[in-house]
Amino acid sequence: MRDVEVRYAVRDGKRLAYEVFGSGPCDVAVMKMGFPIDLMWDLPQLASFMETLGGFARVIAFDSRGTGSSDPIPDLGVATIETTADDLVAVLDAAGSERATLFDIASGVTSVVFAATHPQRVRSLILCNLRSSFPELRRMSAEQRQDYALARLTTQSLEIDNPRVAHDHVLQQWWGRARRLLSSPEVSIGQIEWGARIDVESALPAVRAPALVLHRGENRRWDLEVSRAAASRIPGARFVELPGSEADIFLGDTAPALAEIERFLRQGETAVTDDRLLATVLFTDIVASTEQLASVGDTAWRHIMDDHDKIVERAVTAHRGRVVRSTGDGTLATFDGPARAVRCAAAIRDAVAVHSLGVRAGLHTGEIELREDDVAGIAVHIASRVAALAQPGEILVSRTVVDLTAGSGITFDARGDHQLKGVPGTWPIFAVH
Repeated sequence: MRDVEVRYAVRDGKRLAYEVFGSGPCDVAVMKMGFPIDLMWDLPQLASFMETLGGFARVIAFDSRGTGSSDPIPDLGVATIETTADDLVAVLDAAGSERATLFDIASGVTSVVFAATHPQRVRSLILCNLRSSFPELRRMSAEQRQDYALARLTTQSLEIDNPRVAHDHVLQQWWGRARRLLSSPEVSIGQIEWGARIDVESALPAVRAPALVLHRGENRRWDLEVSRAAASRIPGARFVELPGSEADIFLGDTAPALAEIERFLRQGETAVTDDRLLATVLFTDIVASTEQLASVGDTAWRHIMDDHDKIVERAVTAHRGRVVRSTGDGTLATFDGPARAVRCAAAIRDAVAVHSLGVRAGLHTGEIELREDDVAGIAVHIASRVAALAQPGEILVSRTVVDLTAGSGITFDARGDHQLKGVPGTWPIFAVH
């Protein structure tokens, strides 16, 4: 398999490098971190691991935008949750894969969100060193994070992640090349800053696909109990503690891991349950609509609302959302990405201002229930309550939206903790800056 052809998928005008190899009965998409696909076959241990995996399934491996041989992301610098999801959809489509098992050999963060937001595309999940956030990065200063990011481009990270095999001269040479060719120093710094802000805890319970979580017990890079706790939040997930200390699943004694993977992939495929999924819910509301109706009259107000509805429909469609229904003087819409939802809210606010209308908006990301012409669930109620707190022209969001838009360039200002009517607990609220 060492002469596998590198192909290119296209998404939003950007080209994504990917490879397809193996001939098993199901598809496995490798969600990786640490090496570009061009070097995947240059390290004997990794090549052997992938060749064995290719005996279980048809394997799809790719470089996300901004890494390896794929096009860069000039505006953002690093791939966000949404751009990685877009990349994966494009690669799966190009490879002719309708549903795939996501094999995440990094930390599981992006795969968990993708499985929760795109359940129809995910057969199952295999997650290594699972966690929902990186609090150790948050505790570092900006200077410490920069030093850490640059150290990741050297063999220093090999000694930390895989100390028992770090003396291997071939591995040392490959490791340094792989890290440098995967991403530039600037991108590496951006990835660490992204990691310091991302938190996908809210997505874990929304995963409906079967999940296998693997973690080596003596691994000193990633905490075993953190991984076990995260796995417990995924309904029905199976957690397996493996022997060994290597953080990278393709190094060290790989036989136990590959045996678990083969057993898991041989299980029968479960039915797609796409009536519940993770989504970002947006409520918009025209401020003082009753007063404006009384001022201009019924006929003029109908024309104003017609223009408003057209503006909203165009904005939601442009940001790949779905208008669920009108709320009388506002709109309920859903999106598969929180950053797109926030940008859509801003676009609506700015566009209707031309018509002298003031709009406020509220957003929350959570699990929703899809009905024939509507959506339901606590996430819908939370988004509605958040919108009710907003002032004219203000866009307010929940903490979940903030956590999932890391790396998007969107900034937020804290608006304090609030009680949301009918919703248990206290909720920190943020305004789009």
